[in-house]
Amino acid sequence: MADEPDALVVGIDYGTLSGRAVVVRVRDGAELGTGVHAYKHGVIDRTLPATGRALPPDWALQVPEDYLDVLRIAVPAALADAGVDPARVIGIGTDFTACTMVPTTADGTPLCDLPGFAGQPHAYVKLWRHHAAQPQADRINTLARDRGEKWLPRYGGLISSEWEFAKALQMLEEAPEVYAATERWVEAADWIVWRLTGTYVRNACSAGYKGMYQDDEYPTADFLAELNPAFADFVTDKLDQPIGRLGDRAGGLSAEAAAWTGLPEGIAVAVGNVDAHVTAPAAGAVEPGQMVAIMGTSTCHVLSSDVLREVPGMCGAVDGGIVEGLWGYEAGQSGVGDIFAWYVEHQVPGAYHEQAGERGLSVHELLTELAAGQEVGEHGLIALDWHSGNRSVLVDHELSGLVLGQTLSTRPEDVYRALLEATAFGTRTIIETFTTAGVPVTELIIAGGLVRNPFLMQVYADVLDLPLSVIGSTQGPALGSALHAAVAAGAHRDIRAAAQAMGAVERAVYRPRPRQVAAYERLFDEYSELHDYFGRGGNDVMRRLRAVRRAAIESAALESAALESPALESAALETEESR
Repeated sequence: MADEPDALVVGIDYGTLSGRAVVVRVRDGAELGTGVHAYKHGVIDRTLPATGRALPPDWALQVPEDYLDVLRIAVPAALADAGVDPARVIGIGTDFTACTMVPTTADGTPLCDLPGFAGQPHAYVKLWRHHAAQPQADRINTLARDRGEKWLPRYGGLISSEWEFAKALQMLEEAPEVYAATERWVEAADWIVWRLTGTYVRNACSAGYKGMYQDDEYPTADFLAELNPAFADFVTDKLDQPIGRLGDRAGGLSAEAAAWTGLPEGIAVAVGNVDAHVTAPAAGAVEPGQMVAIMGTSTCHVLSSDVLREVPGMCGAVDGGIVEGLWGYEAGQSGVGDIFAWYVEHQVPGAYHEQAGERGLSVHELLTELAAGQEVGEHGLIALDWHSGNRSVLVDHELSGLVLGQTLSTRPEDVYRALLEATAFGTRTIIETFTTAGVPVTELIIAGGLVRNPFLMQVYADVLDLPLSVIGSTQGPALGSALHAAVAAGAHRDIRAAAQAMGAVERAVYRPRPRQVAAYERLFDEYSELHDYFGRGGNDVMRRLRAVRRAAIESAALESAALESPALESAALETEESR
């Protein structure tokens, strides 16, 4: 076993806006150096970078070359920051946002890199928060319920528009020529490992949670044919690939990838993984009942259990999906930090920005300070945290955000606090759903960037009436990937052993306060009533408004295209001259 005290591994976390690498010591998990690279193209949700072509609502794309730049820039930067000899590195592990899909040729070349496809939106990476496949997801859910498909209960009775099959079906029906050219439909978590090793291995985590792979089977060809006859062979033609277990060695680092990263050729590359799931062992959560909430732009909740239950609206229950020998459950909220960022960027008056600048604070810090001075309920507001739709437990990305109770005396800090509280109510809804279904949550551990806001953490403790533990690393996913790299390299026998040696957690850092707990009970009752009224069919206005918005945008796009037509432009000029 490669258990030398000075052996090192590298973990790489691919997030929504950037990728970060961390150099970690195998024997104790010490993080020695970090490098970060912000994606050049970021999230593409308005126009294509190559052509300026406008995108419809609810699209979210990325450029795969940005992911390779993380290898070229962030990994060498992490090694330099650590000041270590790269020859000491024995393995590399990666994690990715999910479900993020790359359409490629048979050799892994992304279609958007090919001549003739740069102007086609469906040829790009579809990021996890691409929600434009909701109509396809609705049809998949309806058909699966009608047929009594045995895999549907494993996903709480609903699959998401974010997942592999819905996104692929959307491509088939909206861009059949791109679908025909797609020879491999690849999770980004697997694509990056393919580029690192030259070997395409499909990771068990993504396949189980996002690809509806249960009991060694995908949905059948006859099910897919009922959705669309041309979709019947999707699994065999574009998706199916050998499944790699978490912590296994996918292959050795290729000469090309070694040149990119500065790491030794041939070192172990771990099977890919999902950012949230890889974080659980980094936070020491490898036993039943320990839930980890990875809080960033969105929140993903992962939990291991020794029992299999149907939990309404969860994102999947997968055997060994987090830790070998336990059922791994996933749930989540599509918008958390994204909602706070949207509010600060688009809704907060300039005077607040100026005040924050004068005091050397961020606007978030200023609003948090002002909100923290209030009593629970003082703002008179209740909000629904659905600005990016609802992932759990409703699994409906046609839903939208809501703030109720605003008056002429409402101030920005009031709304900001109500949005913070709404995300805590959303997490409580998820935890209560698990508990009611017979999957108890005994501990909540927080990871991710939002753990740096103590006020937000205290709100969560009070709303949930649970003590909150906190991961002992600021780079949870990257540390988790490094931990898996250590297992792949043979430095630890399995994930549990690696978690014990390399994981880090601070227990019960935030404790619920009885007076605030009681006050939040009343507000949570109001949240729950709104949640069910707008989310469970009491009032369909949110979906109707989405349809109105889409129709208006499509109408404007058609009008713009008509004006760009030379013949129509000439006719318009003649009309103007006649006036």
